[in-house]
Amino acid sequence: MTAFNAVRFRVRAGQQQAFIAAHEGVNADWPGCRRMVLVRTGEQTFCVIGEWDDMAALAAARPQMIATLDTFRDKLEDLGNGLGLTDPVSGEAVVDTSMRGRSAG
Repeated sequence: MTAFNAVRFRVRAGQQQAFIAAHEGVNADWPGCRRMVLVRTGEQTFCVIGEWDDMAALAAARPQMIATLDTFRDKLEDLGNGLGLTDPVSGEAVVDTSMRGRSAG
């Protein structure tokens, strides 16, 4: 079953371009990773969305994802409310609207 992860970030003022550049340099060719997308959600807020073959592939890539985070950790602000620098969530897809209206095969 396809899995997704999303990680929310708040970037320090003036560090937005460096944060984006850090993601442009990421080589996310991890086994089972279909794609990673960086979404700007506000002036200093971003979210990374990852699509994976399954939860096992996502879990196996966590050490590499943490290593990638370490390359731009200094550009992040604490999110507050005890979250720290990131707000990650992940899970299996339960509805996929991308196949609506397309013929099978």
